[in-house]
Order: sequence, then C-alpha cells, then structure tokens
Amino acid sequence: MVIAACALLGLLLGSFANVVIARVPDGGSVVRPGSACPECDTPIAPLDNVPVVSWLLLRGRCRDCGAAISVQYPLVEVTCAVVFAGIGWRIGLDWALPAFLLFGWLLVVLAVIDLQTRRIPNRLTYPLTPVLLVLLVAAALLEGTPGSAVRAVLSGVVAFGLLLALALINPRGMGMGDVKLAGFIGLGLGYLGWGHLWVGLFLGFFGGGVIAALLLALRLRTRKDHIPFGPWLALGAIVALLAGRPIIDTYLRLSGWT
Repeated sequence: MVIAACALLGLLLGSFANVVIARVPDGGSVVRPGSACPECDTPIAPLDNVPVVSWLLLRGRCRDCGAAISVQYPLVEVTCAVVFAGIGWRIGLDWALPAFLLFGWLLVVLAVIDLQTRRIPNRLTYPLTPVLLVLLVAAALLEGTPGSAVRAVLSGVVAFGLLLALALINPRGMGMGDVKLAGFIGLGLGYLGWGHLWVGLFLGFFGGGVIAALLLALRLRTRKDHIPFGPWLALGAIVALLAGRPIIDTYLRLSGWT
C-alpha cells in the first residue's frame, strides 16, 4: 500500500513537475496562470489534465487546436511515479519518507531542466535544500537516531566542498549549479550512510564521464561544448538511494573486506 500510494503521489507531483520545468527556468510563476496549450493558449480543462491518461486519450494533441503535446509530459509523470514507488519500497513507512520523496522529485526536475537549459536554477536548490535538511533532522529525532542528521549535514558539506574544488580547478567542466546540487544530494545520501554518498558520486562521475567521452569520440560535441552533468549526478543519487546497500555489500565482498 505504501508503494502504491507513493506511485500515485508521484503521478500527481509529476504533473506539477512539468509546470516547474516549463516555467522556473524563465522566471515564471508555478501558481499562475493555470496550465494552457502553448500554441493556442487555451486553458486546459481539468479532465484533460489527468496525468498520463489525458495525454493518451488526446493522442498527444491539444483538444482545441490539435497542436502536438510533447511526450515529455507523460514521461516526466511516469518517471516521478516510478521513482516515488521505488522510494516507498526502499524507505517504507518511515519518518524519513517525506524527505526522500522531496529528494527524488527535485532530482527528476533538475535533471530535465539541466538537459534542456544547461543550468540548474537557484530558485529550486536554494529553498528546497534547507527544507530537505529540516525534514531529515526531524526524521532523525523522531526515529531516535540524531547521528543520522549529523552525518547528513557532514555529507552535504563534503559533497559540496568536493565539487566546489573541482569547479574552481576547472570552471568550464563544472558549474556552480552542479556544486549546489551535490550539496543537496549529500544531505539525502548521507542520512543513509557514507557508503551511499560515495556510491552516488561515483556513479554520477562514471556515467557523466562515459557519456562525455562517447559524445567527443563520435564528434557530436567538442571540448568547448558544455555537457550537462546534473542529470548524471541525479541518476547516480537515485540509484544509490534505491540500490546503494546491495552495491556496497557486493563491493566489500569482491574486494575481500567482508
């Protein structure tokens, strides 16, 4: 029931995520005006705004003008539902569940925005990073594990500091948006354990490095082009959240530490 409820919530918040993705990079409000067709500007009726279902019933087109509606909308909604379901499975009915739902939601949103605009908006990381911290501290106190909150803070500082150092060494290869995102990721993964942080960062750097190397090898990008790193940090963090423990155990077993 927890997994199903999280999946349903993910669909609903996935719809809101699309609004944030479309408006925040341009400085728009996520509250007003209501959703409308980008072509004919006709307000979208509530029945046409049901996550995924409405897009399928309308066959990906506006009811009024027939303009195509990007497949991004249902994909983001489904992605949020899957991520939320995974978080419900991983965290369960725990005080930390709201914190990690926020964690997963923002990672999906920032990954898409970074892919589209090559930047990570401060309008999202600045207010939601302290919100995540408050939720994690509250969860740790309610669970009677204050050490988890301390570790989360230290992990956030370490992740932020590590990417800040890399950004200062190579400003063209690492943006400050990535640095702030790393601090956010460090808070969440650090709550679970130091191992989760290192798994998340390793997967992020590995994925980003492999893709960058492929794009350069195929001459789809040059060394002067900016290749977004945020999506890979986000993906690494989500994988570490959902499967960090098995990955850590496998590594320790293969390396002979256990």
